[in-house]
Amino acid sequence: MSRPARPRFREVVETSSATTLELFFDLVFVFALTQVTATMAHDLSAAGVLRGLCVTAILWWCWVCFSWVANVVKADEGPTEIAMFAGMGGMLVMALSIPEAFEDLGGGFLGPLVFALGYLVVRLVHLILFAFASKGDPALRKQVSLFAVTMCGSTLLLLAAAPLDGTAESLLWAGVILVDYGGTLLIGNKGWRVRSAKHFAERHGLIVIVAIGESIVAIGVGMSGTPVSWPVLAASLLGLTVSASIWWAYFNRVSADGEHQLAVSGGRQRTRMAQLAYTYLHLPMVAGIVLAALGMKKVLEYVSDSTHHSLAEGLSLLPAAALLGGTALFLAAHAAFARAAHTVLGPFRLVVAGVLVLAIPAAQHVPALAAIGGLSVVLVALNLWESFRGPRAGRTA
Repeated sequence: MSRPARPRFREVVETSSATTLELFFDLVFVFALTQVTATMAHDLSAAGVLRGLCVTAILWWCWVCFSWVANVVKADEGPTEIAMFAGMGGMLVMALSIPEAFEDLGGGFLGPLVFALGYLVVRLVHLILFAFASKGDPALRKQVSLFAVTMCGSTLLLLAAAPLDGTAESLLWAGVILVDYGGTLLIGNKGWRVRSAKHFAERHGLIVIVAIGESIVAIGVGMSGTPVSWPVLAASLLGLTVSASIWWAYFNRVSADGEHQLAVSGGRQRTRMAQLAYTYLHLPMVAGIVLAALGMKKVLEYVSDSTHHSLAEGLSLLPAAALLGGTALFLAAHAAFARAAHTVLGPFRLVVAGVLVLAIPAAQHVPALAAIGGLSVVLVALNLWESFRGPRAGRTA
């Protein structure tokens, strides 16, 4: 009898699209973002928010790694399928340990070490998978080998940070992000492959939806265990309007055109666009959505907790900065994405982003409900203006 054929990698082609396994993988990512928002809300300080953003950057890099390898070989077939599940396990460990990523809570394993080990698993699984997937492609194999150096460096720094605290720990975390993001830029993109523009753009669009979904979760968590009242309903619906407006801003004008520009480009031009417009510029978009979710969560807490807050009370500085500044960060990053993807998007996004930043001090002197209401009006007006009066999306040159 002949032996059964070994499961093999199946290469992605130009017409490939995202698989259900990749969407399943994203569910772990959205749980991780929920943990980030909850942790920042619990430690609502400048240091707490900065730590949350650092964790977001590391989580994003883990997700990005798998988005690139799944654009080379199909995620739901052969050994790749097993690797995806292993990566999910590592990501779940990271997500569960996010509240202890910087400071151990006691009573169990050392939290920062657990987070670092989860990161090690995710990166190691990805690296091994990419090494096998690059067989027969010397240029890609060389790129993966160079990438392994950055992976080893960042992982060692994160493991070294685990038993530390204070300035030393913060510096090592900064080093992790610098090695991951800066090191990848230094090694260049000559050997990377983007075999399906459709798949690559679709994956990033779906992860934006996942991040927006986390903002919906933040609304529910913000009112959890409190009676339903008109302020709670109003704040929830306004929060939904903000989330829907962010979705509208991303998908209504530029995303399809960006995919088209990625598809018609080729060679290193395609990999450069994929790296800048998608891998790097989608991070501030996701971070902006996470911050906006934090602001919405705090608005719900303000309007639902009559014991500690009155309806006339304004947001404190950090929640106001998260709500308005996070939305502004998303708008500015999306404008940068449009430029990097060679599409047309007018100046309106940047103008509104600047106005929102300037409005942060004023948001502290109006009721929290009015702050999120004003943001909703501004975003809806922006989207309507761009839809009916702004320049039509298209190629810049």
